[in-house]
Amino acid sequence: MFNAFSSIDYRSLRANTPAEAAVKRLSGIGEVLSGLDISAIHTQDDMTRALWTLDTADKCIRMIVTEFRAAPAREQVVRKAKSLVDLIELARDEISSYRDVGKVLS
Repeated sequence: MFNAFSSIDYRSLRANTPAEAAVKRLSGIGEVLSGLDISAIHTQDDMTRALWTLDTADKCIRMIVTEFRAAPAREQVVRKAKSLVDLIELARDEISSYRDVGKVLS
């Protein structure tokens, strides 16, 4: 399992502001990503599926951030989004290393 996502705080609080709702949505994306088991990648199809999941999550994060271009709480949303995007890049690097060392079967 890719443990970088496991440190995300998922306490569910009622969103009082749009920024809190956005952060909650970003946390949901992180929760989905925390279930990504990189050690279970054994085939090219597994790798493709994992990379597709990461790419989709990245696009969703960017869409959420776009909604907050001029919002007063933009900084909070951007900080959370950047954290997730950084973790996605780490996961991509880890998946690439699987391919490079031959752990992925054709």
